[in-house]
Amino acid sequence: MFLNLKGQLKSLEEPLVMGILNLTEDSFYDGGRYLTEKTIIGRAKKILEDGADIIDIGAVSTRPGASEQSEEEEITSIANAILWILKEFPEANISVDTWRASVARKALDLGAAMINDISGGTFDPKMLKVVAEAKVPYCLQHCPAKPEVMQQHTHYNNLIGEMLFFLGKQIAQLKEMGINDIIIDPGFGFGKDLDQNYFLLKNLNSFTTLHLPILVGISRKSMIYKLLETDAQHALNGTSVLHAFALQNGASILRVHDVREAKECVKLFDKTFHC
Repeated sequence: MFLNLKGQLKSLEEPLVMGILNLTEDSFYDGGRYLTEKTIIGRAKKILEDGADIIDIGAVSTRPGASEQSEEEEITSIANAILWILKEFPEANISVDTWRASVARKALDLGAAMINDISGGTFDPKMLKVVAEAKVPYCLQHCPAKPEVMQQHTHYNNLIGEMLFFLGKQIAQLKEMGINDIIIDPGFGFGKDLDQNYFLLKNLNSFTTLHLPILVGISRKSMIYKLLETDAQHALNGTSVLHAFALQNGASILRVHDVREAKECVKLFDKTFHC
């Protein structure tokens, strides 16, 4: 499998690492750290030096209970970050974490390489058209409701079955629109409780039946630090352990805060399972 990133085919034979760059003040781990040109460029430099294949930038917090930021604020934050990063690192592959079509369109016009949509195209009906016109990779996530209320929607009769139904329906729509570079994201922590998150991780290979790359975003999340009775600042070791499980169960992309450690995890996994 390959991803077409700005005309360059990126092989997924070895799992990729996507480094997180949060432009928000209230993200659960690093909120408020990257709000100026200097700090944003510094973070991008660190992500790339540590070996990330993609930088994922987001300007709206999607933690459980997060309030919604205005469209204008999101566009401004995303646009500035893309311009600053690509001026310093023109070869960087930037993914934009947004569910708004207007933000996606602006980001792609400025040189973003892909869109990472937590809603899987359900929050903004114009999103899929924007992606189809731009012919860029699209990360399709499962999320049953907007972040401020998603943890009120954790009841499923058949968690994986319902998720596969949703993803399959969206994939069919995407392909009908000519979108072929599709990544699926089970959405750990998005409308799932702690036990459901671990059930998903254990059964991650169920999603390989969709024959698409699987992105796993569990870095420093509460499913780790609550179980270990610690906090996000002390959840790196737990994150690395679960990354190994995710890779073993079919993950193709790891979305992470700690790029170097994730790259080491991928290297060790690749040696163990392909020697």
